[in-house]
Amino acid sequence: MGERAAAGPTPARRTAERRSPARHLRIVGRAPATRAQRAHVARRDLRLLWGAAAALTAIGLVMVLSAGSVSATQGYDGNAFWYFQRQVLYAVAGIAAAAVVSRMRPGAWKAISVPLLAVSALGMLIAAHPTSGTAMYGASRWIDLGPLTIQPSEFAKLGLVAFTATVLAARFGHLDEPRQLLLPLGPVVGLVALLGVAQSDLGTTVILVGSVLLLLFIAGVRLRYLAIASAVGAIGAAALIVGEAYRRTRFFDAWLDPWSDPQNGGYQLIQGLIAFGSGGWFGTGLGTSRAKWDFLPNAHSDFIFAVIGEELGLIGALLVVAAFGVFILAGIRIAVHATTTFERLLAAGITCWIGLQAIINLGAVTGLLPITGVPLPLVSFGGTALVVTLVGVGALAGIARAQIRPGTGGRPARASA
Repeated sequence: MGERAAAGPTPARRTAERRSPARHLRIVGRAPATRAQRAHVARRDLRLLWGAAAALTAIGLVMVLSAGSVSATQGYDGNAFWYFQRQVLYAVAGIAAAAVVSRMRPGAWKAISVPLLAVSALGMLIAAHPTSGTAMYGASRWIDLGPLTIQPSEFAKLGLVAFTATVLAARFGHLDEPRQLLLPLGPVVGLVALLGVAQSDLGTTVILVGSVLLLLFIAGVRLRYLAIASAVGAIGAAALIVGEAYRRTRFFDAWLDPWSDPQNGGYQLIQGLIAFGSGGWFGTGLGTSRAKWDFLPNAHSDFIFAVIGEELGLIGALLVVAAFGVFILAGIRIAVHATTTFERLLAAGITCWIGLQAIINLGAVTGLLPITGVPLPLVSFGGTALVVTLVGVGALAGIARAQIRPGTGGRPARASA
């Protein structure tokens, strides 16, 4: 026995560790050994998660009130609190949903993923149709239901992540076989991506496909397969950009050279950068933004981070970025310490989705990435986005709770998985 232990891990053990979904997440350490240690670490991760999500949601409410007060006054009979009141209702609904979801058995997402994704895809198809969907800013991704406006693609983000985690966990021992990955994952991801393109919503499509690719990487899929898939996706995105005039304008004029057309294509980015520059280190003061006075389009939604930079300064903007960093760290830790392969993949997928969306929004507002119309998670105005993101937070919390109370998350995974 001593000789075998000294010889190191067996080939089978090394293969299992190479395929572990925690292999790419171990920057935060290995899972604790005892049940008491796992519960202690899970409670700490849970506090980090809820704290970061609560801070971002609270900042979002304050900034929606500030950034949206002018446009709300102009568009809703002088009611400067219209956007804020709606966002408060969405936040209450999202928090209630997150509280319920956090007490679900994480394994239940295996059964939920397929119907959630199917209903989301049907909703995206309805939203994309000219007679049933509502189009704004070049994209048709909303369904108007009178007092409510629903964005089905937000549900698709959570549904696709849960579906991908389910497929990868079920076929975890065969991830080196391309056929096991292509069926049924390839057609499903391709269909959802096509629906995103049909809505003229390239930003959401990038998040959907990007989240799946990141999850495949975390699961341990061979890099050459991911490289081929990424190349195909990049070629498709380039064709979509070149094929539509407004996308070409956003890419070449609004992003690469905004000053070549400062009154049209480059206007929004330039105004966002002016807002940032006006804030300095400590900002002009909460509620004192000049950009929101009809200078900066979508000041309360996609470009709310620019108003944060103006009113709260570089320090305030960095605090928001730090809150997202804490959130991502908590999600990674929950994924590493999860007790089953499916829970690890689900936690990693949700973290990838929310983190990738935050990076795309922050990059667009600061001019590092093209403008895509993607909201800042938990901060930007938007009912469906806020509620679904909070549900994702609740799912992450449920995975952490399963570590505190063993038996609520399903059968524990073997140490190699």
